[in-house]
Amino acid sequence: MQKIQRRPITGYAYKLAKSMMPKISATERAALNAGTVGFDRNIYSGNPALEDLKNYSVKLSPEEQAFVDKEVKELCEILNDYQITNDRDFSEEFWTRCRKQGFFGMIIPKQYGGKGFSAHAHSQVVQMISTRSGSASATVTVPNSLGPGELLVRYGTDEQKNYFLPKLAAGDLIPCFGLTAPHSGSDAASMHEAYGEVVERNGQLGIVASFNKRYITLAPVAGVVGLAFTLKDPKGLLKGKGNEGPTIALLERDHPGLVIGKRHDPLIAAFMNGPVQGKDVFIPMKSIIGGQERCGFGWNMLMDCLAEGRSVSLPASAVGAAKLSVNAVGAYARIRKQFKVPIAEMGGVQEALGRIASNAFIVTSAQNLINSMLAKHEQPAVLSAVMKYETTHRARLVVNDAMDIMGGSGICRGETNSFGNGYMALPIAITVEGANILTRSLMIFGQGLNRAHPNLIGILDAIEKGDDVKGFTKATIGFLNHFVTNTGRSLVRAVTRPRSKSDLLAYYEGQLSRLSSNFAVSADLALVLGGRLKFEEMLSGRFADAFGTLYLGYACCWYYQQNRKVEGIDALFELAMESILQQNQTALLELSNNFPVPGIGPLMKAISFPFGAAYGGPTDKMVQKASNLITNPSGIRNLLSEGIFISKDPKDRVRQLNDILPLAVQADKNAAAAKKAKRSLTAEEQALADKVAAVVNELVQVDSHEKLGVEHTAGDDYVRPGLRNTRFANLKIPTTIGA
Repeated sequence: MQKIQRRPITGYAYKLAKSMMPKISATERAALNAGTVGFDRNIYSGNPALEDLKNYSVKLSPEEQAFVDKEVKELCEILNDYQITNDRDFSEEFWTRCRKQGFFGMIIPKQYGGKGFSAHAHSQVVQMISTRSGSASATVTVPNSLGPGELLVRYGTDEQKNYFLPKLAAGDLIPCFGLTAPHSGSDAASMHEAYGEVVERNGQLGIVASFNKRYITLAPVAGVVGLAFTLKDPKGLLKGKGNEGPTIALLERDHPGLVIGKRHDPLIAAFMNGPVQGKDVFIPMKSIIGGQERCGFGWNMLMDCLAEGRSVSLPASAVGAAKLSVNAVGAYARIRKQFKVPIAEMGGVQEALGRIASNAFIVTSAQNLINSMLAKHEQPAVLSAVMKYETTHRARLVVNDAMDIMGGSGICRGETNSFGNGYMALPIAITVEGANILTRSLMIFGQGLNRAHPNLIGILDAIEKGDDVKGFTKATIGFLNHFVTNTGRSLVRAVTRPRSKSDLLAYYEGQLSRLSSNFAVSADLALVLGGRLKFEEMLSGRFADAFGTLYLGYACCWYYQQNRKVEGIDALFELAMESILQQNQTALLELSNNFPVPGIGPLMKAISFPFGAAYGGPTDKMVQKASNLITNPSGIRNLLSEGIFISKDPKDRVRQLNDILPLAVQADKNAAAAKKAKRSLTAEEQALADKVAAVVNELVQVDSHEKLGVEHTAGDDYVRPGLRNTRFANLKIPTTIGA
């Protein structure tokens, strides 16, 4: 009798689910199947644990460390970002070093002449270069990220690998990848302005393609272009060998019909970027990556590569910006005085310094954990989207705070300004590889829910089959068990979560466990929206915030566990975790307050926070402790300065800040002790104070220029328009004292 009753009920539920859920497109399916699922599934289960991460660790090999210590530092030493920005290009020496020393072939296997470096090494190289020049790091990034090199290694034919990879490794061919177009930005899969048709010419099977790509980094100097386009085969010439759909070809710079060389001017950045175009360009089948068999497989290839690449390059530059801010701005705030006290002692500045320290710790933790996952050959597609969004978003917050603290010295451009160019170029990182605004509101939760939820993909697959009631029933029962279990966990953990911080790690893992079950049950409840959930982007963005902060929280716990003996880490770990808990809570509460189905929002809140909001965020004392740690010599300051470039030049601004910081701290201690004892400084103490004062006086100066803009090319008789037709027009006055 039960079986007879159950069948109509499950059959009805199956039909209802089919009517509610939209059909998954081929490109969406490719995105869902890309990469691997790991710790993200643990989070969606509602019961992740720090124990799940115990086997993750990462470090550079001796060869990789030697490359960072020598070639990378030597490359950084020749970079003058102010000059690079003015010239809108790099010196010939830079390009030569990058070619000959293997910077463009870091991910290419050694058998083809490349370095064969790990993702972590790639990350550390880009991070260090980014602290010297963002444009230089972008230039090194592209050949080692999503593009011809990685695609060839994974999918190329032997002939293509043997021809292209040695040339890419040696820098004989600089690569670029043409994906974005005027009407295909974040909607890259549409490829409206890149299309091709299979044809036969002189007995040779090929493709006639037209394309209009833009924002293509390195295109103006590229020797080979990876070109993504939509392929059609109306005459059936493929004959089952390959398919219609997104396809990727390789075209060398001299390919007939390829139009390349113009430049875009991306804000203040100097890296090469420009359009790639062509009209009715004939492409032989041998130029398709993977050969004819890979026709129509391009989107799958891109999604697989993006699942890893998006975890590395942009996050590395973001971490570089955060670490440089900790190091240089932390020191500057200590040596810069106003009203006779270091600005590091002013409450408003401490707030900004606390945020810098907290976010630097968070993104560093996330970077090291994701690199550890990549070292185990995982391709965490969902977490890579989190990494791209969270690291670049937090880097922008860090640099904004850094600029506020630096004040005038941050806004006056010149060779001594380490932050101005990075500040102006940050929107580029926010925009590329999936604009942050859409990564957050569409990708993270949309892909994560479908891919990492332990039961939902089974339900979707059963619906896609059209007649799999049995599979649907099994997955639905699993889903209901998941919902009930996490409802129980949420309510129980609201009561039993740790209250004592005697063991910081246990305390914060307990809070994350509670919030993970809250997230899981809220995600389950959100499915009452069915297919409508796909279009509720504000809700999706809040779910992304909740999921992202859970990953960041566990990453911080993992990183703290790895570095527990570092001086000062407890204080910074506490500050970071209090911020993360509050951010996660805010996301979940805003979800419940704005959920569009009556009754569901209050239910979310009642299950997740039965006793009301629990996390108030960091206290002022926590902020002050962290601020003090990064503005004085400390173990945590050293930890968060690892991997940045500090020049050997004693007159380099960042070098000077690091050299003078301990002396300035000691000089202030001497002055305080003398004041307390009501005595004068000793001769030795006075000598130190004078030395510090002289260096500080130099450090607080900003660049001024004899000429700017058109004045550089104008003759000696040039008169600034603001002075023309005044009695001062022809007055010659000195521009420097004593001239």
